[in-house]
Amino acid sequence: MRTKMNRDHTYDVIVVGAGIEGSATAYQLAKKGKSTLLLEQFPIPHNRGSSHGQTRITRKAYGVYKHYAVMMEEAYNSWNLLEKETNTTLYYETGMLCAGKRDNTFINGTIEFSKTNGIPVEVTDEKDVGKIYPKMTFPKNYVFVLDKCAGILLADKGLRAFQDIFRKNGGILKDNEGVTNITPGSAITVQTSKGQYKCKSIILTVGPWAKQLLPTLGIHMPLKPIRISVCYWKEKNPGEYGFGKFPTFYESEAVDGKYSVYGFPSMEYPGYVKMCLGWGPDVDPDDRDFDNEEWVISRIKKYVTDHFPNLHSEPSIVEPCIYTMVPDEDFVLDKHPKWSNVIIGAGFSGHGFKLAPVVGKLLAELALGETLSYDISPCRLNRFIFQSKM
Repeated sequence: MRTKMNRDHTYDVIVVGAGIEGSATAYQLAKKGKSTLLLEQFPIPHNRGSSHGQTRITRKAYGVYKHYAVMMEEAYNSWNLLEKETNTTLYYETGMLCAGKRDNTFINGTIEFSKTNGIPVEVTDEKDVGKIYPKMTFPKNYVFVLDKCAGILLADKGLRAFQDIFRKNGGILKDNEGVTNITPGSAITVQTSKGQYKCKSIILTVGPWAKQLLPTLGIHMPLKPIRISVCYWKEKNPGEYGFGKFPTFYESEAVDGKYSVYGFPSMEYPGYVKMCLGWGPDVDPDDRDFDNEEWVISRIKKYVTDHFPNLHSEPSIVEPCIYTMVPDEDFVLDKHPKWSNVIIGAGFSGHGFKLAPVVGKLLAELALGETLSYDISPCRLNRFIFQSKM
């Protein structure tokens, strides 16, 4: 049942930003019985930020960032619970094929972590993997790791599912209402384009707009929004890379020795494979629709031509998305150094979607002063040098 609140009501928590991290956080708060307002600057649904689109990769075998790997079991269980709560299929198990040279840090980290934690993987070479997935061409010095537990999350449906359960548990969601000012204090005042609200705590999950918002609260850290070109490549023989015939795919340091490539079986658009470069040009999230893809497209075209010869060498569909990067590619999950009731969730760097249920749980715990479920010391603000001017 939705709880009606008047303008003078002080919410327990206001969450700013209804992308996947904010929506998962609001979901956690509402299930704890906290009066929660979720604010979104754009009309829902929209494709302006980082949480839109049909699919995301999920996996248990994290090759690096082992502090996230320990969270993945709960993340899987939480997505499964959300499926049951909404009677919606949100996950398809496809496996994930990781490719790389024998000295690749990601490959070796994945193998090590999987052995230590009992995650079922298969390790093979170019010759054997070619028998299983013959529509790929890679050098003989490559190693391949198949994470059998990995698969695909349905992104748009997952986002909507969190929002639906949030509202069913009494949460208030207001879209097309941007935040214009935040006045911190023991009671926080939030001014929006349509009104004013008060709360005991506020959680900021505003994606690439964190680079603009956080300095107004005295937080200066190296956030870098980049524009990702999500490319779809037509199969020369329809069905060869289809769901059930081809897994999700990932190679770190695949392009120019430092940029990753990731891919999906033909699923979103029948007959088209999603294959993307995990990097792109700097972007202003309010001015992201520009034609500056040549650098990205040229590199991913060469990669597809070299390694996936049964795909056409020109992308048929290109859709934009935004990653918000920090130099170490760790998340930012922390309290404001001056106001402990101002909570920041930022910098999810292209790998935060699958962990959204656990991120939401941790941000809710920070806002409510509860004992944290996991060690988040790698995600603290103090790893950056910043100045608070407030």
